[in-house]
Amino acid sequence: SVLPGITREVIMTLAGDLGLEVRERPIPREMLYIADEVFFTGTAAELSPIRSIDKITIGNGRRGPVTAAIQRRFFDVVNGVIPDTHGWLTYVTPTPAAAAQR
Repeated sequence: SVLPGITREVIMTLAGDLGLEVRERPIPREMLYIADEVFFTGTAAELSPIRSIDKITIGNGRRGPVTAAIQRRFFDVVNGVIPDTHGWLTYVTPTPAAAAQR
């Protein structure tokens, strides 16, 4: 099943930003077996490639170029390497006292 989540929504948005078509629809499990790439998202997992399903290797069994591109964009945004054009991040500025303790 698909649960709504913040990370999921961010990944879908970033995929669209990369020019990828994003569609949500039910698909038969068997379609996953022949996919080039499959990944899942979550708060702890962030975006993780899936190597196999039901002991069937997905693609070449490694992270594919689409997953890599989305991961790179995700980490670039959350680490402040590229601008957060969607307003997802809250920047925290240390107080003078906290900065002095460094």
